[in-house]
Amino acid sequence: MNEITPVQLPTYKEIEILHKKYAPSPRVFELVFSHCVIVSEIASALMESCKGSIDKDLVIAGCLLHDIGVYKVMDPEEGLVEPYICHGIRGAEILRHEGCDECLCRIAERHTGVGLTKQQIIKSNLPLPHQDFVAETPEERLVMYADKFHSKVPQFNSLSLALTSAKKFGYDNEARFNALLAEFGAPKLDELAKTYNQNIV
Repeated sequence: MNEITPVQLPTYKEIEILHKKYAPSPRVFELVFSHCVIVSEIASALMESCKGSIDKDLVIAGCLLHDIGVYKVMDPEEGLVEPYICHGIRGAEILRHEGCDECLCRIAERHTGVGLTKQQIIKSNLPLPHQDFVAETPEERLVMYADKFHSKVPQFNSLSLALTSAKKFGYDNEARFNALLAEFGAPKLDELAKTYNQNIV
């Protein structure tokens, strides 16, 4: 019987160094990295009541790295230099280049919205490869879900706002969001919002 090789995950410090390596400015680093840290805290709280088996270390590392591709699409002076929707695949490219485990690369490229199908990409003429970018594992789904409750404005997004945002992109998106809500529950954001002195919208 073959033994399963444990996934080699970067430490918090290694992840922070990676962010600083790719960030185009200290301001953009602060914006993106602080968002990633907050998303990891939302996910941590959701995992406390998670009934299924889940790799908690992978979820935290995935949260801390999920938006690293933002640095490739954002210029501190010019704003967006590529459509924001490309940041997931750009993040996966960075992580693969850095030799990260594929499970982290998949989290980065599959966290946008509540998943993007090949059909959606073609129908909406999105600037992405014609393939599915849908979260499949519990870890991928949880990072994607937790991300819906914080924006880099910065602000926390209420359950109502997150659901409304999902509904904008059709019934399938709404259904996928509701499936995530059923799987992981509603996050409690009040204490985190107080800690970070940010509004819940």
